[in-house]
Amino acid sequence: MRLLLRTEPERRLTIMEQEDGRRNSSKGRSFIRRLQCLSSSSSATESRLTLEDTQGWSQSLEKLLESKYGLATFRSFLKSEYSDENLEFWLTCEDYKRIRSSFRQSSRAKKIYEQFVKAESPREINIDYHTREQIRRSVKTPSMQCFQEAQRMVYALMERDSYPRFLRSHIYRTLLENLSADAAKG
Repeated sequence: MRLLLRTEPERRLTIMEQEDGRRNSSKGRSFIRRLQCLSSSSSATESRLTLEDTQGWSQSLEKLLESKYGLATFRSFLKSEYSDENLEFWLTCEDYKRIRSSFRQSSRAKKIYEQFVKAESPREINIDYHTREQIRRSVKTPSMQCFQEAQRMVYALMERDSYPRFLRSHIYRTLLENLSADAAKG
C-alpha cells in the first residue's frame, strides 16, 4: 500500500512511465516528451512547466521539491538510478507530520519503520545506528517528531549527493535545452 498522496501530474507521469517501461524506450528522451505532454495538457488552473521554473530548480533542493514538476522530475531521475528511497522517505515523513489521529499516527509510524528504517528493510535509508535505534524505540509510542532526525539526515544527504547529480543529469539538461528552444520559438 502506497503511503504517499500523488498530485495529478505525478499520477499521469507514473502511468506514462509504466507504459514506457513496457516499450523499453529511451528514458531520457521519453521522459522529456512526457513532461512536455504534461505541461502542455495542464488545465487552466494548473501552472504549466516553464523555463524559469525549471531554471529555478537549480537554486536549491527546496525549490525543486516545492515545484510539482520539479518533484516529478527529480523522482523519475532517482528511480532511473534506483536510489529513490531517500526522497520517498522524506515525502512520507512530510505526510506523517500532517496526521492528527493518534491511532493512524501509530499505525503509519510502524509502516514507515518497517519500510524505510529497519535494518535490511525493502527501502532502507542510509542513517546511523544511533538514529535507527532511537526511531525503533520511539515507534512504540510515536510522536510527530519520531522521524525528525532521520528526515533531516536524509534531506542533507539528498542535498549533498542526489541533487547535484540531478542538476548534471541528461534528463535535467535536456529539459532545459528543450524549454529554451521552445521559448526562443515564442
